Parts: sequence; structure tokens; C-alpha cells
Amino acid sequence: MLPSDAHVHDLVGIGFGPSNLALAIALRERETQYGETVDAVFLEKQPRFGWHRGMLIEGTTMQVSFLKDLVTLRNPSSGFSFLSYLQDRGRLPDFINHKTMFPSRAEFHDYLDWAASAFHDQVEYGSEVVGVTPVVTGGAVEHLDVIVRHGGCSDELTTRRTRNLVIAAGLEPALPEGVVSGERIWHSEELLYRVPGLRDPRRLVVVGAGQSAAEVTDYLHRAFPGAEVCAVFAKYGYTPADDSSFANRVFDPRAVDDFFAAPEDVKRTLMDYHRSTNYSVVDLELIDELYRRHYQEKVAGKERLRIFNASRVADVETRDSGVRVAVDFLPTGERTVLDADVLVYATGYRPCDPLTLLGEAGEYCPRLPGGGLRVERDYRVGTTAAMKCGIYVQGATEHTHGIGSTLLSNTAVRAGEIAASVAARLRAGDRDSYAVS
Repeated sequence: MLPSDAHVHDLVGIGFGPSNLALAIALRERETQYGETVDAVFLEKQPRFGWHRGMLIEGTTMQVSFLKDLVTLRNPSSGFSFLSYLQDRGRLPDFINHKTMFPSRAEFHDYLDWAASAFHDQVEYGSEVVGVTPVVTGGAVEHLDVIVRHGGCSDELTTRRTRNLVIAAGLEPALPEGVVSGERIWHSEELLYRVPGLRDPRRLVVVGAGQSAAEVTDYLHRAFPGAEVCAVFAKYGYTPADDSSFANRVFDPRAVDDFFAAPEDVKRTLMDYHRSTNYSVVDLELIDELYRRHYQEKVAGKERLRIFNASRVADVETRDSGVRVAVDFLPTGERTVLDADVLVYATGYRPCDPLTLLGEAGEYCPRLPGGGLRVERDYRVGTTAAMKCGIYVQGATEHTHGIGSTLLSNTAVRAGEIAASVAARLRAGDRDSYAVS
């Protein structure tokens, strides 16, 4: 526990991916615009900034417009926009001549890294949050102590005390129950870290029907021309993503207001209607490319790309030389056994449960009947009256704010809303170090 005169931050952010990076920008721009200074520090367990580095496959592009960057939908004149990044890098005319709204994933990652570099004095990398302890005074929680492990060393712990907490812990890889990743079984997020260890593979198996699965299948097929690549999924074929103009309105900032105010049955209906915009879907161009390649191999009489559709993995046995995968064809139950070098699960991600980080502080955050947290419109977690601190979440709000609320599409606006809410709370608390022009 910190001594009573320890420094108290206005805000501590857990994680420093795109969401809390956007928040750091929004706070800085509020300071410039309104003269509001917020004492904020961000804690990131990675040793440096990184966003899905294991899937920065050469040639892959973003699935959202570059205008949905960290700032533009909130502040089009921001110096942290993707266009400002291009100007700084000396590539703005070249990008315009490229005639695309969708930069490569590698370039967009470089943009994020460029923006993050402006906040090196506010971010502590190699800092893993292991718990949050409420500081109780007179029966009320006036502050939160954030317990931090540095550099992976279990005995080096420090504490950051704060008035407000913003949790942006990102997503965790989703694997089937009982499956553990390892040398022969990977999650797609590990792809580019693991691939260099492969030596002349004979067969590779990819499980999944979404964009990541299709990209992994495409990449492995191109990277290892001597290997057979088997794609396994329960659908009859890859499903195209619905990125039509009207459907994309579900990602608009206004759609968050509509969803938040809707009755529970309407929320469920909207989620069901629009899953095809984001879940288990693939860009049509990539679908066509995989089909073209698959067909041409049939014509040539040598199929390296094998599609096990309407199928599921029934059993996996890890061996010294690889992995044995039993695949069942769902309509008939016919089983095919594949001896492979590696099995890759491209089975998506799930949001981290904020309560796993909150520890004792989580006792002040009652859950909804369905198990999710009650989250207010400003992304502040609903708490009992004894909790005087603001606890905010970026992510894990799909059940309250809709399908687009957790995605990059709304990052700029969401960060601005959280920054405004934190500023209002600090003003109401009459904090001496907080000034408004």
C-alpha cells in the first residue's frame, strides 16, 4: 500500500493499443483546446508498441477506411491523423496516387507506432497489471491502487494510485475447449513468430472460416510451395463480408446511441442481422483468389490447396514429428485423418473480462443478469454507490453499445467521449491541479 501522501494520478490506463492510444491523443487535444490538464499514465505489458504483429502478413490490407483512424471522425484537423502521418513520412502524394481507401496492414501499424511515439513519457512498457485494490476512506472508495509487475519479474511490484481507471486490455485468442497452443498447435496470432521455425513442411492444417483463417491459408500456400495446405471449416464455403454502404452504417457513431437506447430484444435482433459485417466472414476478393487457385490446381491434377468444407476437427493427437488431425465431414460422418506438421487455429478472439483485472475492486461492479458488466453510455462501468472512482472500459461493450462500439471504426469517437467524461468528473471533484480556461 502506498503512503497517504503518495502521488495520485487522474487516470491510469491499462493497455496501450489503439484504444488507449486514441484516448491519450484525445486528452492531449483537450488540453490544447480547453486548457484542461489530465495527469494520465498508461501501463502496457508488451516491451514496445505492437498491434497484432503476428498477423502483419505482407500484402494484407485494412478492412476499414484510413479515415477511421485514431482521430479523424472526432477531429478531422488533428495532427495525429493518418494523412498527417503520410505527410510526415513524405508519402502523401504517393498514397493519393494509389487510389485506395484501405492501406496495407503493415503501413497502418507503422502509423499507430508513429502516433504512439509521441507519448513515450506517459507509457510504461513492460508493465503488467496484476491487480487493482480499492482504497477505502470512510466507507467509500476514493482511489484505486493499480498493482504492476515490471519486466516479467514477479518480485518487482509497484503501485500506481488513481482517481479514474480505463481498461483497454484488448482481446485474447480463442481456442476450442481443451486445446493448448504449442510447438505443433498454433493460434493464428502467433503465425509470423512461429513460421520461421518451419523446415520443409509436408502438410499444414488451418481451422476457421473467417478473414484470419483465409489469410493464413493463403499465406501458407504461397510461402511453402512444396506443402499441402488443408482448410477446415463447418460452413459449405467462405462467406463474403457484407461491407455494402447501407450495412456499414452499423459502424457509425450514431449507431452506438441507437443500440444503447434499444430494448434488449431489439439489441439481440440487430446483432443477429449484422453479424455478417464482422464475424466469420471474408473479403470477396480473397475468396475469389483462393477459389481460383484451388480450381487451377484441379485442372493441373495436383491439389495442394484442399478444402474440407462442412467439416470439423474431431480429434487431435500431438506427436514428436507433427500432429494427427481427424476431420469429420458433417453431412455423412466420414472421417479423414491428416498427418500434418502444424495445426493452426484461426478461430478468432474474445474480449478480456475486465473483472479479472479489477480483483477486489470488481466487487463494486455488479453484473447484469446475462453476466456482462453494466456499462453506461460514456463507457463507465456501473458500480455501487460506495465506488467514487470512475472505471471505464474500451472493449467488452458489445452487449450494451453494439457491434461497432469495440472496433476501430469507433475508436476516435469513443476515446473522445471517455476523455470528456473523465474531464467532467475531475471538474466536479474540484481537483486543485485541474484547470479549465
